[in-house]
Amino acid sequence: MTDSAVTNIVREKYGEAARRVLQSEGSANCGPASSCCGGTAFNGSVDPITSNLYVSGETSELPDNAVLASLGCGNPTALAELAEGETVLDLGSGGGIDVILSARRVGATGKVFGLDMTDDMLALARQNAEEAGVTNVQFLKGHIEAIPLPDNSVDVIISNCVINLSGDKEMVINEAFRVLRPGGRFAVSDVVVRGTMPDDVRRSMELWVGCVAGALEEAEFYRLLAGAGFTDADIEPTRVYRVEDAQQFLTESRLDTAHVAAMDGKIMAAFVRATKPKSCCGPDCCP
Repeated sequence: MTDSAVTNIVREKYGEAARRVLQSEGSANCGPASSCCGGTAFNGSVDPITSNLYVSGETSELPDNAVLASLGCGNPTALAELAEGETVLDLGSGGGIDVILSARRVGATGKVFGLDMTDDMLALARQNAEEAGVTNVQFLKGHIEAIPLPDNSVDVIISNCVINLSGDKEMVINEAFRVLRPGGRFAVSDVVVRGTMPDDVRRSMELWVGCVAGALEEAEFYRLLAGAGFTDADIEPTRVYRVEDAQQFLTESRLDTAHVAAMDGKIMAAFVRATKPKSCCGPDCCP
C-alpha cells in the first residue's frame, strides 16, 4: 500500500464522517461515541477508545457538531498545558474541537492553527469555530507530512489520534520539529502499540483508518522523536485495551478471532510528549 493510497483512503473515510455530521446537524445517528477507532461515525458501533476523553463541563459550551465530529483518543489540550499568548498547531484538526478549546486557553494574544487535508472537515471546523465565537484561529488545508508553516513558528504542537494514520510518520515528526520554535513542545494523543502485531492486522486498511494497524510501536516512536532532534521524550499510557476491547474491532474487520488473544494489552492510547531543545547561545552550551 503506497503512501498516496493510504492518504486517499483516510481522506475519504474522514470526509464521510464530516459529511454525516453536517447532514445530521446534531442527529443522534452520529453521536459523541464517534471515533477514528471504529465509533459511530463509521459503522454505528460504540468503542472504548473515544469515551470520556474530556473532563466534565469542558465541552458543554462547544457547538454540538464539534463534539459529534470528535474522532480522537485523548485530550491533547490538557496534556499541552497551554499558556496565554502561545501559538498552537493542531495536526489533523478534524471538526475543530481541540482548536476551539486551545483558542480559549491561549486567549486573545494567542493563535491556533488547525491543519487538515479534508475539505469537508475544514468546512465543518470553520463552521464550528464561527459558532463558538473564537476569532484567534486559522484552518489550513494541507498534509501533516508537509506542514504549510515556516520554520520555528509555533510554540506547541498537538494532535489527537492522527499521526497513526500517516503513511510517513518519520516525515510528520521531522516536520513537527521544523515548525516548532526552540523550546517548543510536542504534546499529542495517539494510539501506540507495544510489541509485534499480526501481519494481517497491519495490512488491514479498515483497521489502519481505525487507528490500530497504523499505530507506531512504542520503541519506534521514541526512535523517531530522537532522530528528529527532540529531547525529554515520554510516552504515558492513558488506556490499555484488553481482549474484550479488541474483540469488536476484529469481528467487524472480519479477521480471524484467534488474533484477539495475540492483541491483548498491546494496543494503548497514550500521551506522547517531547521538547525541541533551546538554541545554543554560548561557546559552552553545545556538545
